Amino acid sequence: MLKLWLLQLSLVLIFCYACVVAEARSQQLKKTYVVHMDKSTMPATFNDHFEWYDSSLKSVSASAAMLYTYKNVIHGFSTRLTAKEAESLQKQPGIVSVLPEVRYELHTTRTPEFLGLGKSETLFPTSEVQSEVIVGVLDTGVWPEIKSFDDTGMGPVPRGWKGVCEVGRNFKSSSCNRKLIGARSFSRGYEEAVGPIDETAESKSPRDDDGHGTHTSTTAAGSVVNGASLFGFASGTARGMAAQARVATYKVCWLAGCFGSDILAGMDKAIEDGVNVMSMSIGGGLTDYYRDTVAIGAFTAMAQGIFVSCSAGNGGPYANSISNVAPWITTVGAGTLDRNFPTYVSLGNGKSFSGVSLYSRRPLSGSMVPIVDAANVSSTSSGNLCMTGSLIPAKVAGKIVVCDRGGNSRVEKGVEVKDAGGVGMILTNTDSYGEELVADAQLLPSANVGEKAGDAIKNYISSDPGPMATIISRGTQLGIQPSPVVAAFSSRGPNPITPEILKPDLIAPGVNILAGWTGAVGPTGLENDKRHVSFNIISGTSMSCPHVSGLAALLKAAHPEWSPSAIRSALMTTAYSTYGNGKTLLDISTGQPSTPFDFGAGHVDPSNSFQLDMIMVATSI
Repeated sequence: MLKLWLLQLSLVLIFCYACVVAEARSQQLKKTYVVHMDKSTMPATFNDHFEWYDSSLKSVSASAAMLYTYKNVIHGFSTRLTAKEAESLQKQPGIVSVLPEVRYELHTTRTPEFLGLGKSETLFPTSEVQSEVIVGVLDTGVWPEIKSFDDTGMGPVPRGWKGVCEVGRNFKSSSCNRKLIGARSFSRGYEEAVGPIDETAESKSPRDDDGHGTHTSTTAAGSVVNGASLFGFASGTARGMAAQARVATYKVCWLAGCFGSDILAGMDKAIEDGVNVMSMSIGGGLTDYYRDTVAIGAFTAMAQGIFVSCSAGNGGPYANSISNVAPWITTVGAGTLDRNFPTYVSLGNGKSFSGVSLYSRRPLSGSMVPIVDAANVSSTSSGNLCMTGSLIPAKVAGKIVVCDRGGNSRVEKGVEVKDAGGVGMILTNTDSYGEELVADAQLLPSANVGEKAGDAIKNYISSDPGPMATIISRGTQLGIQPSPVVAAFSSRGPNPITPEILKPDLIAPGVNILAGWTGAVGPTGLENDKRHVSFNIISGTSMSCPHVSGLAALLKAAHPEWSPSAIRSALMTTAYSTYGNGKTLLDISTGQPSTPFDFGAGHVDPSNSFQLDMIMVATSI
């Protein structure tokens, strides 16, 4: 008994010692902090603020260096400190806050026509006026060679512009022009967190290796490009919302994410450079506004007359999932277009179900092939999700595989089926996604179907001794009704920080959006996708945000004297929340009417915004 007691005591002591060691190590571990200083309290003994910052930092750490100094979004700097050093610095006079860095994530054509931008050109500002407006995009950078950045016919760069075209290993000063007038990159916080950038894997320059930044910037203000499409899908004329506005890109997001110190540095420079609109399809965790670096930076930008729009997030359809909720940020959710890419699944029992797909290579033969449920041909308990390495090749080869949405990316599921020998994939929605249909440029014949169709297909497989099927693509279809509907993935309110303030502010097109793309990766973004495209079709509130950014640029061009609040007011008060028949916009995840916690003021309607603008002008005369 005594031996057992001694053994238990030893284990407790060992555990306690381990906890003490872990705590000590944690105290010594350095991480990035953003230090906000009170400019007005600088002692007279210092000649400038930089000298003061440096002295304050050296008082708690002799080895620490400043990563960035900030003079626009806040007055202060970012640096690497231990928790103890950060606590000590917080107690120094003149320190407003010492905030641990937050890692943010990206919230990853026909829209001008759908939004009515082609109905009456007389409503919108002329190209000369538009070209005086500069849209700053904080994202993954830019692929400058695509036609969406063609500057043909554009006049000189606006006189007030102070930005630069940063030169890097694969980014020349000539990469910028009269359309893409500025490009910068910010990586110090990223490199401190994850290590030096591997330039064989990503570009230490403003060049976009991901595609997200090129897509968002061309959605907001890309030049007019005739004959645009993705493998023939969504073919037509591509143009940004403010096609004659200038673009400045600030690369703050990298392969391992977007780090707060870099984002704040990008915002700081964007203000200094002279942008009129700041577009950020980025989101992180929720915290009080005074501890949220994006909210702090956006407040300063707004105070200096810059309109700031951010994506609401892709955490829907769950309540309280929304991000970027500061009252001075225009928070944008996502809706659908009236365009789809129909693909049909025909079963051996004669029934057929519609889905969507952007697959463009060799189709399945006209004859049917065996179809299986991934849950029955997997080596794991979550086999229905088609996770990497989960499918059994001997049971999949030569067959169509039905996979459930969730757990990993939709295109990764297609790769798993293909690698296991499958000849096609049917991706079925679960109850979280309902009947929402998001198309993908898969590497094998595929169809993404809604929950009801998915259940029917699975029931057929389980009840038929020899289930067979085929997949047939039908290209692009316009005039889909009802449209728009609120996307299932679009994050919802109520506002978790300030429930009295409604968020999102409004919704805009964010499903199956065609826009410019990087030459560094294929349309799926996967390493084994060797296809190269100039345009891609993707979905997310990341896509809806730049629509509103571009529309804000149009309003700013028409009314340079308008404040960011006036622009947002015009967009929100002219948004619509009902269809022409008076019924409320639908929520695709439930099939039921949506609520203001889903769509805010409603779906953006630029035609009404500019009609209101004309009425306001006429009234003031």
